[in-house]
Amino acid sequence: MNNQVKEIIFSGPEGKLEGKYKKGQSLNPPIALLLHPHPLYGGTMNNPIVMELYNIFDSFGFSIFRFNFRGVGKSEGKFDNGLGELADAAAALDWLQRQNPNTNQCWVSGFSFGALMCMQLLMRRPEITRFISISPQPNLYDFNFLAPCPASGIILHGKKDELVPVEETQRLAQKLQSQKNITVEYEEISGANHFYDNEVHKLNKILCSYIEKELNSRFR
Repeated sequence: MNNQVKEIIFSGPEGKLEGKYKKGQSLNPPIALLLHPHPLYGGTMNNPIVMELYNIFDSFGFSIFRFNFRGVGKSEGKFDNGLGELADAAAALDWLQRQNPNTNQCWVSGFSFGALMCMQLLMRRPEITRFISISPQPNLYDFNFLAPCPASGIILHGKKDELVPVEETQRLAQKLQSQKNITVEYEEISGANHFYDNEVHKLNKILCSYIEKELNSRFR
């Protein structure tokens, strides 16, 4: 079975989008969509945290798709203040699902701006079973649309995040944890700034433990 990473050009809402895809080797592997940081501040699908997520999901046998939002790399279009980027994410999930029509586990993960897109996509796509939200920015973006949050997941925050006060993310996590019928875990990573410089190994350990636990549990 071909398990190499493939460069993909697929149709987005405003033109062609560039992505990279690796098929899981099991018959019906779980799928994971990865969403990168802010396009205007250097965010791409090759961001180190996105690549860490890619490697983690790959180790668990997922079919994985990461892509560049409009205006980044070979992706056509220009930045659209989140509205267009959310539509790009939905198109990417459509593409990923077409490659894996029989999967019953759909994970979406995002870092920074990508965490916002991840959480917004949850509200549009009820088939998403788990989310991973790394360093969301509730001090910059309104997360009140999560009313209620439709899926369980995990939120991670660096204790030395210089861009987002830890109290802001704590409040977001507590609000979601108070909702019924979902389980939202929250982890703070000691010593980590917004970009997890020199602390990625701690992120890796937490996420590997979480994914393993959830894969072995009964999905809601």
